[in-house]
Amino acid sequence: MTYVSQEKLFSKQWFKAYSLILIGSFILATGFVLFIDPHKIAPGGVYGIGIILHHLTVGLFSWAPEGLPIGGVGLVLNIPLTIIGIKVLGPRFGIKTVVGFFLTSIFIDGMHYLRGYEPLVEDVFLSSVFGGVLIGFGLGLIFKSKATSGGSDIIAMIFAKYTRLPLGQLMIYVDSAIVLIALAAFGDWKIPLYSWVVIYITGKVIDMTIQGISYDKSLFIISEKYEEIRLKLINDIQRGGTLIDGVGMYNGQEKKIIFTNVNAREVHMLRDFIYEVDPNAFITVIDANEILGNGFRPIQSNM
Repeated sequence: MTYVSQEKLFSKQWFKAYSLILIGSFILATGFVLFIDPHKIAPGGVYGIGIILHHLTVGLFSWAPEGLPIGGVGLVLNIPLTIIGIKVLGPRFGIKTVVGFFLTSIFIDGMHYLRGYEPLVEDVFLSSVFGGVLIGFGLGLIFKSKATSGGSDIIAMIFAKYTRLPLGQLMIYVDSAIVLIALAAFGDWKIPLYSWVVIYITGKVIDMTIQGISYDKSLFIISEKYEEIRLKLINDIQRGGTLIDGVGMYNGQEKKIIFTNVNAREVHMLRDFIYEVDPNAFITVIDANEILGNGFRPIQSNM
């Protein structure tokens, strides 16, 4: 059984995938170089370890007077981790993952070589916010290509296999451990606090990048006037839906439940109409991260 997504060489999907990896790796590296590295913020992952080692080795090596290169450290760690991951977990890490961490390491060290290690802005919190946004956006693009970022992802997957703990929870543990190593190395409580800010923002931006920003809503409507609401949806708002048979828990009466998806503007139109025809109706409005199908986004790869 293979876990690796394969695209036909030089096909449209192939170009899309590797374009996302190229752009994502560059944006990811930009976030580290301009905002994260200079302030000693270590938001987990192999590049977090690279940042720690970089600042601890300043002046130790004649060939690297400014400290070990962060991208080079990340690359040295990623290669054996990927090999171990393939041996333990099977072929989940394809060539796209390898290309991704190679490009990221090259971009990080290349940008440091061209502009040095000075931060773009001196404000550490502002750097944490914008660094987290860029890192999250870059990782989101890499994930959309169906690759992984390597590093702590692989460590978490290995632990997940043997502990049965949720992968997301283990990734937080692994990254937090690296953050605490940074605290021990630098002896500054501000560093782990800013690092956790970066980790939080990065996770949110990854989700937004993969799922997109959506103002669509899912509605569950319970009303005796379901027929009038159904006609309003179909004829005026021009949305479909599903009628679900239900039974009231309090009185055991049979009820009709309308399930439908609309956008934010249509929610207000429908809510005002329902209030007019049935003030006793019950409406549940749920934020929908992604709706695929007729009238919304097509059901296809969103890569």
